[in-house]
Amino acid sequence: MLYPIFDYLDKVLDIPGTGVFRYISFRAGMAALFSLVITISFGHKIIAWIRNKQIGETVRDLGLEGQEEKKGTPTMGGLMIMAAILIPTLLFADLNNIYIILLLITTVWLGTIGFIDDYIKIFKKNKEGLAGRFKIIGQVGIGIIVGSTLYFNESVVIREFPNSVSIEEGVVETSAFRDVKVAKTTIPFTKNNELNYETLLGFMGEAMTPILYIFVVTFIITAVSNGANITDGIDGLAAGTSAIIGLTIAIFAYLSGNAIFSSYLNIMYIPNSGELVIFASAFIGACVGFLWYNAYPAQVFMGDTGSLMLGGVIAVLALALRKELLIPLMCGVFVIENVSVMLQVGYFKYSRKKYGEGRRIFLMSPLHHHYQKKNIPEAKIVTRFWIVGILLAVITLATLKLR
Repeated sequence: MLYPIFDYLDKVLDIPGTGVFRYISFRAGMAALFSLVITISFGHKIIAWIRNKQIGETVRDLGLEGQEEKKGTPTMGGLMIMAAILIPTLLFADLNNIYIILLLITTVWLGTIGFIDDYIKIFKKNKEGLAGRFKIIGQVGIGIIVGSTLYFNESVVIREFPNSVSIEEGVVETSAFRDVKVAKTTIPFTKNNELNYETLLGFMGEAMTPILYIFVVTFIITAVSNGANITDGIDGLAAGTSAIIGLTIAIFAYLSGNAIFSSYLNIMYIPNSGELVIFASAFIGACVGFLWYNAYPAQVFMGDTGSLMLGGVIAVLALALRKELLIPLMCGVFVIENVSVMLQVGYFKYSRKKYGEGRRIFLMSPLHHHYQKKNIPEAKIVTRFWIVGILLAVITLATLKLR
């Protein structure tokens, strides 16, 4: 909302100082600051309101230490995170940018699905919440919208420089470039770190590429959204891990939207993707601010309102930056948590069929509960998972120069 106003003040009225809004670094910093202020300054009031409405967590008896003390803790704190993402983005981002529009839609869409799930659990006293098939339908729906937009919208392009590019004193000099509408993505350890989806389908490429791409987008959004949801099991784990991933994506967005850095690092230059730095900064600020109240011992839980939304937003950010194939590494904590559940369920069913009794790989899944069962303090588990997340983020960024 403020972006077009300051743009007018700068370009039309030529008021000194208003041109600062053209700088992504300034707007990103303001977005992060505002999101922190919203969560930290207003967080206690929001928590008090949630408590007055008797919106408390209902905890299933899993036999975990300290579990009973969490009963009645205010939940649906994901509304705080949503507000802290949406308000700064609306204030400081260019709302005509297609990537920003997609992310705003994704935030509201998945946040609404999570809110309905939490509402059913709390107010309808149904511990199962929204039926799984309806969650999947909602996730597939946003996946189709995002996939179709990224594939067909004319504003979603990459910029190629057919002629050589030289860098002198921070200025990119090139006689020609072209914006190309192509379904390319980033994949490490290959020539130019690029993969064209069309080449995967051979002679059927041109006709079938949209279907393949939309399917991949839908799968990724669903998987990462559910991965974040599964990870949200102990205080501070999902929010802290999401902040680390958000910082990694913000770095990618800044590099991919800058002609000089993208050329130097030999990564795709994606026009208009620099605006994603503003959204990612608000995302980071919201997660860090939420940790002020969600760190052990938590004063509020994000609920599915927050966790489903966080994972989906991370997926769309990665897709917009054409870094979706780095998600297994970048979002490694989510992947590990997801895989632990699949292995546990799969082996239990297999062993029951083969041996007549269900056996388990872990003491409990997802993986963080396994360590809780081993009597490792909750705060220590979270800290170690954060460390793993940081290491994976560093490795992901290092892949930029591996080719």
